[in-house]
Amino acid sequence: MSPKAKGTSLRELPILLVSALVLSIIVKTFLVQFFYIPSGSMENTLQINDRVAVNKLPIIGKSIGRGDVVVFRDPDNWLPEPYEIDGNKYLAKVKEGLVAVGVLPNPAKQYLVKRVIGVAGDKVECCSKGKKLMINGVEIKEPYIFSGNSASDTNFNVTVPEGKIWVMGDHRAASADSRFHQEDINKGMVPTSKVTGKVVGIIWPIKNLGFVSSYSSLK
Repeated sequence: MSPKAKGTSLRELPILLVSALVLSIIVKTFLVQFFYIPSGSMENTLQINDRVAVNKLPIIGKSIGRGDVVVFRDPDNWLPEPYEIDGNKYLAKVKEGLVAVGVLPNPAKQYLVKRVIGVAGDKVECCSKGKKLMINGVEIKEPYIFSGNSASDTNFNVTVPEGKIWVMGDHRAASADSRFHQEDINKGMVPTSKVTGKVVGIIWPIKNLGFVSSYSSLK
């Protein structure tokens, strides 16, 4: 490579880096964001340590449907205080950079992942005589529930208001979801404005790679 060509490449490098950063921010803000699964509340659909891709494009209230697996901001202190950035200052800088470009979620903005059970206008109750969830008086099938779990060990009867959703984890015995927050300001509901997007696939580890499908037996 000639000195002139080398000089041109060096001058272009900052432009390429800035362009890559801008593109990453655009993707994170408007298209896709990636999240880490820290708990077993969505087993077996999602496993601990899975990395998932979340589609942010269609998330407006009317596009959130029963059976969707969604990521949402903590609506009212469902989670403990945010974790601290790693004490190692070099590792902390790397993490901050990954947060900035959307590879890691912001630790100050806590997120949860659950399945949408009820949408605006739905009457959701548990349990029927057959020990199943009921939506608008109809028993629903839930093939995604973790093996050995019942539909719910907690009885409830709620009507989902406009602009809210009722969510539950697939691993019912290990999920502190809408059922356990009925005394908070949202009465266990999640405002649709808190929803970041719909989980569309698992991207890591390779052995779990695949799409995450929505499921609702009630159309």
